[in-house]
Amino acid sequence: MTDITTIGEILIDLTQTGVNEVGVPTFAANPGGAPANAAVAASRLGARTAFIGKVGQDGFGGYLRRTLEENGVNHTGLHSGSDVTTMAIVSVDASGERDFQFVRGADCALSPEEVDLSAIEDTKILHFGSVSLTWGIARSATIFAARSARQSGTLVSYDPNYRASLWRSPEEAMEWMRIPLPLVDIIKLSDEELPLLTDSSDLEEGSRILEERGISLVLITLGGKGSFCRWRGETFTVPGVSVRVADTNGAGDTFLGAVLSRLCLRGEKPLEGLSADELKEIMDFANRAAALTCSRSGAIPAMPTLVELEGTCGI
Repeated sequence: MTDITTIGEILIDLTQTGVNEVGVPTFAANPGGAPANAAVAASRLGARTAFIGKVGQDGFGGYLRRTLEENGVNHTGLHSGSDVTTMAIVSVDASGERDFQFVRGADCALSPEEVDLSAIEDTKILHFGSVSLTWGIARSATIFAARSARQSGTLVSYDPNYRASLWRSPEEAMEWMRIPLPLVDIIKLSDEELPLLTDSSDLEEGSRILEERGISLVLITLGGKGSFCRWRGETFTVPGVSVRVADTNGAGDTFLGAVLSRLCLRGEKPLEGLSADELKEIMDFANRAAALTCSRSGAIPAMPTLVELEGTCGI
């Protein structure tokens, strides 16, 4: 059985690395896409992972397929199509914060017929994000996968992952980002995304609203301050880890991949019998993993291995 299967976008992050001698920005082509990032992060931390998505029949598509393979992610669900591989132009400011501009392509063209239901039924957790809800037939494929997982008893994980430039308006984003909520068991979102789903920026109130909608585990990332959790009516915050930030790209995906990988160690039913103390340890582990990612550049290239993380308990 696979631990975690993710579905959605895999793309090229054209990440700013600096400027040349005449002030022109320079970029590196890194593998990215939140669901793919989460699959790689969890795999590097010991989980059995798989990815479902679509790339172009081009050099970047081949590069992304090799990246998944090199990181131990099953890519039999990665399809190739006539559209170009999707790209994101990522600009990073002095504090490590990012700005995204997208050139959409093959990721939008994943169809429900290309979703392998047997793979979804044979995984502990299915994870998806909201980027695949922004455009094209991939909307249908994503909802179809989540609904199928729910019906088969597979846990469903969701990252709203708001990217303003991909939506025609904040109102459209709020409408579509809320549609999957009834299918979700685990949600990871940032404190900035909380009002988009709940109309509240208060952690206690917003997380309570999500819990009342049927979501069992609510995880809210707080940047350098750590992470907040609501589980079975109880809330708590686990402090973050101080590091010198090089690039925050992929930090949230690393956090999520770390949480899901640790949950899957608990057996075929990852949430069954989970205690608050266990969850705090898992969140501390995930905070440290995300901090290590922030200390290096790129998304997937910066993600830590289990050996690295276990050797840096004091970061």
